[in-house]
Amino acid sequence: MTQPMATSQHAHALYRAHGDKAEAEVAQRERMAVEAGKTEEAQDWRRIRASIRQIRGANQK
Repeated sequence: MTQPMATSQHAHALYRAHGDKAEAEVAQRERMAVEAGKTEEAQDWRRIRASIRQIRGANQK
């Protein structure tokens, strides 16, 4: 999923589904990928997490 557009779309979908808890959800998925030795998948989750942070920052006024 390393495409920037796919990452952004996934982040937006997770944020819509989980709200402010989306980042915690993604952090858990990242941890699980690391523990399973799925390095590439963990990197994808890190990128999604960073995108969620940007979304949250844009929504905070």
